[in-house]
Amino acid sequence: MNIKLLAILSFITIPIGTVYSQQLSENIRLNQVGFYPNAPKIAVIVNANAETFMVKTADLKNTVLTGKLSNERQSEFSGKKTQIADFSSLEKDGKYVIEVPTLGVSYPFEIQEKVHQGVAKASLKAFYFQRASTKIPEKYAGKWARPFAHPDTKILIHPSAISDKRPAGKVISSPKGWYDAGDYNKYIVNSGITMGTLFSMYEDFPDYFQQQNLNIPESNNTVPDVLDEALWNLQWMLTMQDSDGGVYHKLTNANFDGMLMPNHAKKTRYVVQKSTAATLDFAAVMAQAARIFRQFPKEFPTLADSCLSASVRAWDWASKNPTVKYDQNKLNEQFLPKITTGAYGDNTVSDEFIWAASELYITTKDEKYYHSIDFLPVQKMSVPSWNQVRLLGYYSLARFHNQLTGKAKEDFPTLKSNLIAFADTLSSGIEKRSFQTVMGKTAKDFVWGSTAVAANQGIAMIQAYQLTKDKKYLDLALTNLDYILGRNGTGYSFLTAFGSKTPMHLHHRLAIADGIVEPLPGFLSGGTNAGQQDKCEGYTTKVADECYLDAECSYSTNEIAINWNAPLAYLASAIEVLIKK
Repeated sequence: MNIKLLAILSFITIPIGTVYSQQLSENIRLNQVGFYPNAPKIAVIVNANAETFMVKTADLKNTVLTGKLSNERQSEFSGKKTQIADFSSLEKDGKYVIEVPTLGVSYPFEIQEKVHQGVAKASLKAFYFQRASTKIPEKYAGKWARPFAHPDTKILIHPSAISDKRPAGKVISSPKGWYDAGDYNKYIVNSGITMGTLFSMYEDFPDYFQQQNLNIPESNNTVPDVLDEALWNLQWMLTMQDSDGGVYHKLTNANFDGMLMPNHAKKTRYVVQKSTAATLDFAAVMAQAARIFRQFPKEFPTLADSCLSASVRAWDWASKNPTVKYDQNKLNEQFLPKITTGAYGDNTVSDEFIWAASELYITTKDEKYYHSIDFLPVQKMSVPSWNQVRLLGYYSLARFHNQLTGKAKEDFPTLKSNLIAFADTLSSGIEKRSFQTVMGKTAKDFVWGSTAVAANQGIAMIQAYQLTKDKKYLDLALTNLDYILGRNGTGYSFLTAFGSKTPMHLHHRLAIADGIVEPLPGFLSGGTNAGQQDKCEGYTTKVADECYLDAECSYSTNEIAINWNAPLAYLASAIEVLIKK
């Protein structure tokens, strides 16, 4: 049992002689951070068969609301029964708990304006902790400070990546960037969706990020911190393009490092094979970066032009090489050293072409790019993931719908109706679901990185809200933030340092090797995944929405990744902006 949980248990244990036991109950599932005064407030009660609930002040001295629990619902994935406690009518600021007489009391939570401001900032600040090629000083990192590591100025060309000007063994410099996940390698494909999500977040809500201070080294300059942080990775990505326009798939060790701090990780690093997917992801990011950083001509006088030039060259390479797949097994049959780190292999790149074409069209207004875009029927749409980025392009086209021309302008009504219908499809039947969240319509939601599925579903709701201004979509988005922060089948808030029951044993080399009890704050655990690909010992169930293990070996449920933190940062930030007093 973790230290925080023990503290909470002791805090809300009631003296002998009270009518109910009033011990903490993990069967009362709710957002452990809190709720906005004028927004929906839901708790889910598991296996209680009770009739009423009460909201009490956190010291348990005063009852501020009494309510009736819903009828029982059968879990979609297990034999458990749930009931809904709706306390939306409570709007007074304060710190509270839910009490169910037959169970006990919940973890404490707050009701207040800007209740998720900390979540929004921490999930974005996490990227700073993932920086390569730099020292992380105490001034910005507190007790998680660490020495300089991975200069990445002497990276070898792997035999799979040779070109006329860069033979095998040639040394290039490729510093900066973010460690991708629990390991210390850097991958273009996963950087692609991550950067696209962060840039889209900024483009949707620029005023919000102008005011945000993350306490990073660049804070207090004239550039929003989110862009300063993204620039750290963008500058690395630019080094990954070969002179012919193609982009290396990843910068990596041959094998994963052990569980050690990055300054002790000294293995030889390589850039590996150029691929169509990586090159198109790069093209999309650079086109988006070009139009964003063009807004800062004084701070970055040449960056926008450099990004756009790199994007066009990448597009041209991919157009000439549309089927260069990264197949690590085949690569290892041909070249040494063998590469066994994350493959990010993608057999279908039609979605990457659409995303890159969308961003290039918006940035350049050149109609030739738009001709590479088509619109899927709603039934075939899915939320973004590293190997399915089509919707990132759709979202950008919707964002800039007032600037569309020609056929793009004609197509926009179809795009708009499809995005709204997609949100409706994801959320249909929510009122009957056991946890009453958009997340969990089918077992397919609970894949590797399921918390990112929840966050990306939330973004789909935000996009529908932006297109319609119908508040129901904002409320739907909020259900998935509630899911991530505790209203789920495990009872965990999956974001480190936010909530009472949070992951303490991430599969994250930085957290494992630093000797600090608490994991780094603001990192999103991957969440439930019945696949158990890590074969870690200790799983107690294969139920789709409950299969989770807070253990260092559980990389299939308890790793972190930049492409999971990015949609959470977007979702929390968007809700902070859009929830009105």
